[in-house]
Amino acid sequence: MLSVALFEAAKLHAKQTMKTNIIINLQHEAVHQWSDCELEGVEFLKFPHRHIFHICCKKEVKHDDRDIEIILLKRKVNSFLDEMYPKTFGDMSCEMIAKELATVFELNYCSVLEDNENGAEVIL
Repeated sequence: MLSVALFEAAKLHAKQTMKTNIIINLQHEAVHQWSDCELEGVEFLKFPHRHIFHICCKKEVKHDDRDIEIILLKRKVNSFLDEMYPKTFGDMSCEMIAKELATVFELNYCSVLEDNENGAEVIL
């Protein structure tokens, strides 16, 4: 049986080593293209094509009482995307989108998937 002292030591160790993230998932409809695509078999990527971009953002919090409110963060990311990229990401790749979101919102993780299938993730 676990002693009280051992249990308290385990709790202290966990508190010192655990990290907590809040997670938001959202979708953004837009077109993009890879204008400089030179790869045979995927030439269509040179032209604008539509996707539903599935985005997952993780941001570290310092305490368990909503250091950052999840709903408010999601609204901020959605507003940013609607304002900056209302219909198109232009020549931006999933990698570029993820890096921009990670930078702007100080995330420690961001993934961007095209139609929830293929994409990229950035881990900081």
